[in-house]
Amino acid sequence: MSEDEAHSGEPIDYDGGQATTAQSPTTKPVRVGPLTDAPVVPETADLSDTSLYLNRELSELSFHERVLNEALDERNPLFERVKFLSILTSNLDEFFMKRVGGLKQQIAADVTVLSPDGRTPYEQWTLVLERARDLLDRQTACFRDLVRPALADAGIEIVAYDALSSDEQAALRDYFEASVLPTLTPLTFDPAHPFPFISNLSLSLAVLTREHEDAPTKFSRVKVPGNRPRLVDVDDIVGRTMDADSETLGRTAHAPTRFVPLARVIEHNLDLLFPNVEVLDASTFRVTRNAEVRRNEEVAEGLIEMIEDVLRQRRFATVVRLEVEDDTPDAVRDLLVEQLGLDDREVFEREIPLDFTGLTTLFDLDRQELEVDPWHPQPHPRFVGLSTDDPGALFAEVARKDVLVHHPYHSFTGTVGTFLGAAANDPSVLAIKATIYRTAPDSEVIETLIEAASNGIQVAVMVELKARFDEENNLRWVRRLEEEGIHVAYGTIGLKTHTKTALVVREENDGVQLYSHVATGNYHSQTAKLYTDLGLFTADPDIGHDLVRLFNYFTGHSRHESYRKLLVAPTNLREEMTRLVRREADHARAGRDARIVAKMNSLEDPEMVRELYEASMAGVDIDLVVRGICRLRPGIDGISETISVSSVVGRFLEHSRIFYFENAGDPDYYVGSADWMTRNLDRRVEAITPVVDPSLRVELDAVLEALLSDNRRRWVMDADGRYHQLRPADDAHEVEAHTVLMNRALGETYRSKNGEHES
Repeated sequence: MSEDEAHSGEPIDYDGGQATTAQSPTTKPVRVGPLTDAPVVPETADLSDTSLYLNRELSELSFHERVLNEALDERNPLFERVKFLSILTSNLDEFFMKRVGGLKQQIAADVTVLSPDGRTPYEQWTLVLERARDLLDRQTACFRDLVRPALADAGIEIVAYDALSSDEQAALRDYFEASVLPTLTPLTFDPAHPFPFISNLSLSLAVLTREHEDAPTKFSRVKVPGNRPRLVDVDDIVGRTMDADSETLGRTAHAPTRFVPLARVIEHNLDLLFPNVEVLDASTFRVTRNAEVRRNEEVAEGLIEMIEDVLRQRRFATVVRLEVEDDTPDAVRDLLVEQLGLDDREVFEREIPLDFTGLTTLFDLDRQELEVDPWHPQPHPRFVGLSTDDPGALFAEVARKDVLVHHPYHSFTGTVGTFLGAAANDPSVLAIKATIYRTAPDSEVIETLIEAASNGIQVAVMVELKARFDEENNLRWVRRLEEEGIHVAYGTIGLKTHTKTALVVREENDGVQLYSHVATGNYHSQTAKLYTDLGLFTADPDIGHDLVRLFNYFTGHSRHESYRKLLVAPTNLREEMTRLVRREADHARAGRDARIVAKMNSLEDPEMVRELYEASMAGVDIDLVVRGICRLRPGIDGISETISVSSVVGRFLEHSRIFYFENAGDPDYYVGSADWMTRNLDRRVEAITPVVDPSLRVELDAVLEALLSDNRRRWVMDADGRYHQLRPADDAHEVEAHTVLMNRALGETYRSKNGEHES
């Protein structure tokens, strides 16, 4: 049975049948639908036709639908489903702040330029709000109808305040008065007080009060504190406040765990916050503000000043969404709409909770049976036995042969951390250079660089201050690095520095040697446990000299126009990727083997989409593994019928970028930081490195094969832009890419411990 026969093509297909698995990434791919031996190419194919390009914003919302489906999927452990409800809230918050905020700015500026799919900003804004409303409604229904009852069946109840006994309510009132009330600040709106500022993404209570029956009704905003658990553990509070000898109160071994939303605890004790007045109503609401606040970098006195100003402006930015509890009084809703300057279409009436990130409180419970089996990143076999105490051995191992690491399957601390730690404590190291786009608030990488500087090593760090939503964290690190006397570059005018690169300069017997790390992911120890990323360690002098040039560009003011091996944006990356795609098309026309496999986060650039269409029309087999945004439509007769588009959504966030070009049997492999997005190709500093070692290419083949063989987490796009999820037949073996790669890493560890792995 072919895949198009097995699946309905609807966005959710949990009743679908059999799905075949893809083959090796160096053999013919499985297709969505039947293919003819020779594509019939229309003589007048118009690749500028807007119908050939999917809308960027709607494509991103399609990805968020796939995230929601992980919460809907009853095959997932219950806490994993809760996790994806929380992730969806965070994702949509960012989508509204960035994408909807950007559209609203364009509308305000009377921008009428059409998107590649032929829509005005206003048309996109209207469609996005409609699609997002449906998605939020489905998120609420998922929690109400599926997840919350499943939690109750597992003994975890989220109960109404009114359902508690009087003694339990009294215990919660004591907790509120002691631990919550002192943090609250009521802000009243009346002739003597202006309308209060509502901070971005804060959960608030809209409280209506009056002093007596004939007095006017007043509106007050009460912010639900973000530093208190959003779910209050009823039995824990009762157990701490009632008599320990009580036989009727407190938690027993088999009793359910009960929670009450913090907002409801506040609501039912508002008389303590508003004494001697009548509380008429209280309802929750939530505001989302535009994050697209920018300034002209060249007129700022300094980049740090500009970023600080942007952060201040963002706090007061235009509101792009208002979420209100579904029983909010009309008077409150109308007041918020008026004061926040909103269109009615920007108001989302929802059942509580409005913010599902608060459900993560449940993860503090010791309920391992409700979680996925824990994963512990494994030691990389090439790093076994190496340590920061013997840097010479580590650098000798990298010099002997390139090393490819794959997080979170391989330990970040045991590879990247060991590499940088060895350099920081090596008297033979002359300099260390690194780029920081995002890093942990307690970054061990930064601490290691500071240690290196204290050991007399020259350290230079490129910190990208414009990394959205990480600006404040990066500003703190800039100040700390500068205090330690480290050379810090803040970024480049007009460009974001998105490279994931580090360079170690070492004095050895035969002269100065360069050791490079070029990766797809950030130097962030926490996300390295959740995101799939690749990193290449190499002593290749050409790559090292390319990084020398790149770092000189960061700290200097001149940009090199050529590189020996690296593909660098905005210098040569677009040109080289275009050349490689066109080369495959030339091979196909000449009857030679031609294939492209490209794995990335997003395929947004219209020019690259067009290049892929032309390659497909020439007969190139193309497999695209695109986690999120994808403008390309696969499977169009005569235009993209040799192209498949897959998306894998699972326990890890697919973040690595891999590019494979068959080249008539002499293939090229690349990994690096850039997606095929216009911003990555033209407006960011990116670095992609070739992978030439045959054994490392085998590793990349294994990664691509696992993803293209997945029949459990993989979604396949149809020509209409919708996705269907693959499912194995009843008698077929389930293939889940992340499980395959975890088992592969465990096998590596086993072989290395038993002396069977290459030393």
